[in-house]
Amino acid sequence: MNTSVIASLTGDLVVIGLVLLGIAVLLAFYGIGQYNGLVKLRNRFRNAFAQIDVQLKRRHDLIPNLVETAKAYLSHERDTLEAVIKARNAAEAAREGLSPDNAAGMEKLMAAEGGLGSVMGRLFALSESYPDLKANENMKQLSEELTSTENKVAYARQGYNDSVMVYNTKREVFPSNIIAGMFNFNAGVLFEVTDESEREVVKVDFS
Repeated sequence: MNTSVIASLTGDLVVIGLVLLGIAVLLAFYGIGQYNGLVKLRNRFRNAFAQIDVQLKRRHDLIPNLVETAKAYLSHERDTLEAVIKARNAAEAAREGLSPDNAAGMEKLMAAEGGLGSVMGRLFALSESYPDLKANENMKQLSEELTSTENKVAYARQGYNDSVMVYNTKREVFPSNIIAGMFNFNAGVLFEVTDESEREVVKVDFS
């Protein structure tokens, strides 16, 4: 094989090598872009969950004060009051330190919040039979704060679910699903209310 042929082949190999290197670099940059996009969307829905978390903590902090106020009027309803505190404690335990891409933890939180909403509904229904309790100024104030917090939870939950849907769609479509699988981007969990009765924000009327 003469020198010119060798030189030609060498040149071709160099060109092919450069082309392959260029493709590899482009793919690397594209992969980095996909990775960064997933990180941004994951951070967005985690931040959205933090807004829910703040309101749930506020809700859980209000309930013991409300129960303490109601005790003086509901001395014969001890079981209901104890059920409220028990449900509140379960919801608070489920909330603490929870990450929204922890599926099992989110299921536990949603179940606990559903149970809390149910017993709180029973408590407020029961209070209708106690005019003196309804007229108590502290009870009125706590109930108004609780209603405001419930509305904020509902609003924050909608924003969170929207963020989760965007993130989950991104991690499921090609080619970002490859990056998601390689780097363990877990699916975000929607904060859903499974009981239709719990879809209504607790309405408290102590006017």
